[in-house]
Amino acid sequence: MPSKTALPKTATDPDSFIVLQNVHKDYSAEQGQVHALRGANMQVAKGEFVAIVGPSGCGKSTLLNLLGGIDAPSSGTLSVNGWKLGEFNETQLTQYRRHGVGIIFQFFNLLPLLSVLENVLLPTQLAGNNRSESQKSAIELLEMVGLKDKIHEPASHLSGGQMQRVAVVRAMVNNPLLLLADEPTGNLDTASANDVLKVLLELSAARQTTVLMVTHSEAAAKVAGRVLRMSDGEFVV
Repeated sequence: MPSKTALPKTATDPDSFIVLQNVHKDYSAEQGQVHALRGANMQVAKGEFVAIVGPSGCGKSTLLNLLGGIDAPSSGTLSVNGWKLGEFNETQLTQYRRHGVGIIFQFFNLLPLLSVLENVLLPTQLAGNNRSESQKSAIELLEMVGLKDKIHEPASHLSGGQMQRVAVVRAMVNNPLLLLADEPTGNLDTASANDVLKVLLELSAARQTTVLMVTHSEAAAKVAGRVLRMSDGEFVV
């Protein structure tokens, strides 16, 4: 299994942790060419918590796919931590996805028959991390989010808010540099959503993790240190 050394070393400017310069992303569809991003420009400092707000189809999910190393820009430059992701080979992209970035989805994507702890440890196994160290870190994180008493319960026994807190821990257990949250409160009631946002804030601050959160919720966006708005594939004032 490739090691973390597959990722090139970089001495990035902490004020330019994420940089998009004139980024375009085009897709071919039955109705013709889709221009998902149209020259997007953005800069995010290391450790920032940024919310991205905009209507459906404005390019938010496309942006997360690019930053997550799932897709590549059609043109323009996109860098994270000084790495130009569009220039990575497949081995480097795999290591970036395993070690550099964590992703939280609207739907929890937990394996229902596995325990809470087993769900959290899945990314550490894919990354080839030391099992005992990973388990210690996972339990510490679960305790921080108020789920220490649930670690051996099947995920299917949890409430929606508890499942999303597990998903947050799972995304952070490998201590990623960047955390991407795609509508993390979109499937939760108000009280559970507030709990999840509090967890996101506390864990990201404790680990100095850079967070980009896509949301339709103006209330959720208010917890971020900065709010960016998108429309028709671009950031707008």
